[in-house]
Amino acid sequence: MSPLTIDTPVEQPPRTRPPGDRLPPRPPVDEGDGDDSPAQPPRPLLDNVRLAMLFFLSAETMLFGAFVSGFFVLRLAAPQWPPPLQPRLPVIVTGLNTFVLMTSSAALIAAMAGFRRRDRTALVRGLALTGALGTLFLAVQGYEWARLISYGLHVTSGAYGATFYTLIGLHAAHVIGALVWLLANLTRMCMSSSISMCSKSWLTWPTSSRKHGS
Repeated sequence: MSPLTIDTPVEQPPRTRPPGDRLPPRPPVDEGDGDDSPAQPPRPLLDNVRLAMLFFLSAETMLFGAFVSGFFVLRLAAPQWPPPLQPRLPVIVTGLNTFVLMTSSAALIAAMAGFRRRDRTALVRGLALTGALGTLFLAVQGYEWARLISYGLHVTSGAYGATFYTLIGLHAAHVIGALVWLLANLTRMCMSSSISMCSKSWLTWPTSSRKHGS
């Protein structure tokens, strides 16, 4: 019979890591805040509607700025402005019409104040007054156009007529779009974000029609 032998384990030397080769620490089990509730997603600073309106107003600002800059370049380069044999623009009527449009902006601000107070009567009254003043502004502007056309000022009347009808027409298109949006909000006042965005669009260009007449 062979004698019983027991193998003793051989001790291995401890493994050492080279300098700089360290494992990252383990993450905390409770995410470090001691709260077991799931993490809430970050809240955006602007919702999609306000962000879209911001982009739209920025594009409109650049568009109006480009046309107004082109008008000033043409006006400063012309030896005489208005050119000879061209009718003068009705500065007084344009100023009064601009005052009408600014008054409509004040009416819209009052309507938004009623909206925040949940005062339906003040909201409807303010929106209706804003729409009425905007319609009056377009009517006076159309009357000015008809008179100037009868005096011989057309789009083809050189830079003078082209810049006038382009700038005023662009502003009129802006007001018409705002009036359509205002009418939609007047019939569907339950959409708060839509009313707020409409007010920003209306208040953006209350004095643009004065730039050509100055």
